[in-house]
Parts: sequence; C-alpha cells; structure tokens
Amino acid sequence: MDWWKRLTAFLREVVAETKKVTWPSKSEVIATTTVVIIASFIFGIYLYICDFAFYKLVHAVFAAFNVFS
Repeated sequence: MDWWKRLTAFLREVVAETKKVTWPSKSEVIATTTVVIIASFIFGIYLYICDFAFYKLVHAVFAAFNVFS
C-alpha cells in the first residue's frame, strides 16, 4: 500500500502546482495562435520557393550535362 500513499501525495502536489500556474487570457491565446498560423504560412511559402528554386537549379545542371534523355 506504499504505492497508494505515494500516488495520492503525487496527485495532491499536482493539484497544488496547477493552482499556482498563471493561465493566459483568451485574448493572449488568440493573439499567439494568430502569430503561429501566420508564421507557419510565411515559412511554408518560403520553403516552397526554396524547393522550387533548387528543383530548377538541379534540373538546369542535369540538362547542362545531358543527364536527361
């Protein structure tokens, strides 16, 4: 039954620590979520452009050395 005492003590400590947390407000959550979504789109577009540029570069190098049939 020692494990039961340790489990209940652990859960009591979890509840106590959770009460100490300062949770963000709704407006803070919306603002940070908006920033994350916009940043994801910007990085996605940037990576798409880089991928396209590298594709064209590799294609041009292969064409220069007649690798394609």
